[in-house]
Amino acid sequence: MKKKKKNILFAYGWAAPSLLLILLIVIFPIIYTGYISLTNMNVYHWNNYDIIGLDNYKDALFVLDNGFIKAFGMTVLWTVVSMVLQLVLAFIIANLLNIKKLRLRNVYKTLLIFPWAMPGYVSILLWKTGMFNSQFGLLNQWMEKLGFSSVKWLNTNFLAFCCCTVVNLWLALPFMITIIDGALQSIDKSYYESALLDGASWFERTVYITIPMIRQIIAPSVVITVFTTFKQFDVIYLLTQQVGAKTGADIHTIMTYAYEKAFITNNYGYSSAISVIIFLILIAFSIVTNLKPKEEGAV
Repeated sequence: MKKKKKNILFAYGWAAPSLLLILLIVIFPIIYTGYISLTNMNVYHWNNYDIIGLDNYKDALFVLDNGFIKAFGMTVLWTVVSMVLQLVLAFIIANLLNIKKLRLRNVYKTLLIFPWAMPGYVSILLWKTGMFNSQFGLLNQWMEKLGFSSVKWLNTNFLAFCCCTVVNLWLALPFMITIIDGALQSIDKSYYESALLDGASWFERTVYITIPMIRQIIAPSVVITVFTTFKQFDVIYLLTQQVGAKTGADIHTIMTYAYEKAFITNNYGYSSAISVIIFLILIAFSIVTNLKPKEEGAV
């Protein structure tokens, strides 16, 4: 028993620096944010703030004029649209990459991975200044050559949302294509040969063989991408909301909304409450996605 206790203490001694680091950079900020969310801390009450309980949460969830519910709805729409487009386009492109006798297959795969390898900040600003700029962007140059008038791509909510979605696809598609491509290559080709002998069409082979076989492989990647897209900040902020370079569009996800309340209006208590709500939503989603379905016949 003494030796066992000594080994346990020895193990905790080695783990202590890591545990302390986790406590300082992960656990403490979460606890402190939760505490600030219960106060009225802002630029006017920096040192003399009061504990106001759940008022910030009530303002966020039940006062529609505050904008949180609208931002949350936009976040859900943003996540669903981006996720559906990523899955559909990545599946189509991955299937095209697996066509038999396709030449330069590895070259195409290398080129497709470039957007994912580039720093997101650089890619987003290149799209903003090089493609969507209303004066010298490539899109307007092409439209003028075709006889159309120039468009202010980032000025209206609908066009700005579409542009943000395109940029997000540019950044995220390579990852999903790589995952689906690997999943497709793992399928035993004998299944397709048997299906062809039975006269199955491409659609039937896709529905009854391909999708069921790759579903379990790509499921973790889909969950990771949903998390990433849900808490996406840089795409929408840099394209439309950046201080000093606002475009006129008024689209906010809950991340840009929390940022605005914290660093533009300096309402730290309210923004902390928003952050806690976001944290709880992600934790709830994580729990739901990790629930194991009951086996058939289990009591």
